Amino acid sequence: MTAVTNTSAFHRLRTNADYQAAYARSVQDPEGFWAAQAEEFTWKKKWDRVLDWNFDAPDVKWFVGGQLNITENCLDRHLAMRGDKTAILWEGNDPNEATQHITYTQLHERVCRYANVLKRNGVKKGDRVCIYMPMIPELAVAVLACARIGAIHSVVFAGFSAQSIADRVQDADAAYVLTSDGMMRGAKKGPVKAIVDEALKSCPGVKKVIVTKRTGDAVAMSDGRDVWLHDELKHVDADCPAEPMDSENVLFILYTSGSTGKPKGVVHTCGGYMVYADYTFRNVFQYEENDVYWCTADVGWVTGHSYIIYGPLLAGATSLMFEGIPTYPDAGRFWQVIDKHKVSIFYTAPTAIRSLMAQGLDFVKPYALSSLKVIGSVGEPINEEAWHWYKEHIGHNRCPIVDTWWQTETGGILISSLAGVTDEKPSYAAWPLPGVQPVLLTPDGKEIAENDVEGLLAIKFPWPSIIRTTYGDHERCRQTYFSSYKGYYFTGDGARRDAEGRYRIIGRVDDVINVSGHRFGTAEIENAINESEWVVESAVVGYPHDIKGQVIYAYVITDKRIDDADKARAEILATVTKVIGPIAKPDKIQFVSGLPKTRSGKIMRRILRKVAENELGSLGDTSTLLDPTVVDEIKAGRV
Repeated sequence: MTAVTNTSAFHRLRTNADYQAAYARSVQDPEGFWAAQAEEFTWKKKWDRVLDWNFDAPDVKWFVGGQLNITENCLDRHLAMRGDKTAILWEGNDPNEATQHITYTQLHERVCRYANVLKRNGVKKGDRVCIYMPMIPELAVAVLACARIGAIHSVVFAGFSAQSIADRVQDADAAYVLTSDGMMRGAKKGPVKAIVDEALKSCPGVKKVIVTKRTGDAVAMSDGRDVWLHDELKHVDADCPAEPMDSENVLFILYTSGSTGKPKGVVHTCGGYMVYADYTFRNVFQYEENDVYWCTADVGWVTGHSYIIYGPLLAGATSLMFEGIPTYPDAGRFWQVIDKHKVSIFYTAPTAIRSLMAQGLDFVKPYALSSLKVIGSVGEPINEEAWHWYKEHIGHNRCPIVDTWWQTETGGILISSLAGVTDEKPSYAAWPLPGVQPVLLTPDGKEIAENDVEGLLAIKFPWPSIIRTTYGDHERCRQTYFSSYKGYYFTGDGARRDAEGRYRIIGRVDDVINVSGHRFGTAEIENAINESEWVVESAVVGYPHDIKGQVIYAYVITDKRIDDADKARAEILATVTKVIGPIAKPDKIQFVSGLPKTRSGKIMRRILRKVAENELGSLGDTSTLLDPTVVDEIKAGRV
């Protein structure tokens, strides 16, 4: 077993020359490069081979034959040196609520006790556990408790609907659900357990629901199925040895929207994900031992998995976990929290930056923000105006910005500047991380060798946290990511490479809409709209929005005359909220008699996008449409 004494000495890149050397080595000898990173961790059994891979199948395995438990590396190995250091710094929704400083020793104990509660309630290695909770410490504890005993966690964002929970529970065949009574969000309380109860009406396979008390509101408890966490904790101790896991055992399933059908269960495994989450956290953010790090994402998304829980804890960092929203009790809340806790690394989304820009500088000026050293962006490309505002007014022109590009499927950051190490350029993610080999392809799959070009972004060699499969449907994984261009992982994004080799992400080339950093497939939203009793058929597209990046424009065909358009729209929006959640609601709904379809029945979405964007004079050729006159009607009826 490899012992670790000082994790601050991990393979940190401190200069641009360090980066260039590390990148060159990672391409020339990827197995040697990643083996050196992996050596620093606690392994129960060292690997037999570093890498087996085949993108055609696809079949990728890292640290083959190795055994470990990721929670030993997040918790146990820090206890001797960092037992009294704050691991999770929790800031509640209400600024008057007491902050929680949970040390590594305390977190270790809480994780072990929660893990024993799971075992007491029948959870075993390999079982799937759905977690639907607000941003409270028990959410992080629950994630780690699952990993401690080898159960597979599947976190569902606590803003999704009952139907979305049910779909995910059924797809993962999850027999256990971890939740809370309610949630605090801004000025309001919200239901959580009640939404789970509604979801589980169609999930008879769920054996146990473990409920954390957050709001104290009365909730229904099903005899024999539902138990309170605080009651269960009375029956367990804090002795819970970590379950040995094969490097390629599943760590978690996280559902993400695609361009077709239902969400896909992206699978990440234990060993490679661990090594990559740690390496990218340390190097992108240039984390130092006494930094206070704050990622404002929700653990319901991959950013929360990799850069609130696993990455920071693997590095022995203090990770701030925030329950609230950026505008409560006013639009200065982020900046108040930064000053209160002396945050040194701040990682948020362009949507949040743009929304706070719109509130004006009066909410920024009262705060010094002098503790900040690094500021970051995630979820979508950050536009230049927001980049400069963020750099000047939050970073005070002394903090480097890391504009990170990655995906649920990649597990960790693939392209980004490294804070203060490599250069940065507004609107460019910039440089590939060591071990990441991006290429730009032509539509027919040929690599574009020169710079100052645009193309389709693909990766030609595996990195340790690459997606392994889509849960229960490996063929879907192959078709979605590996079939478009043989020998490559296709990201689904278009990109530009500048004259020096920096990458700028242009956007999706498939039918995926990115709303406030949340990715939705057009088919997923259309299916939800079509469940409304008013609707025969629908088509949705994304169009630019100053704050959210993109919003949703829906074209809807109804089966009856619309006398009250507002009532019909309200009912359609309610249906989308019920099926997916409020974050997927269209901003605009236009009722139409037909859609622009080719003779083969394909919807020409480029026309719908142009109408949504009010570019009515540049719709292009419509002669191939089955009924070109429908375009004139859609143009005339634009809302």
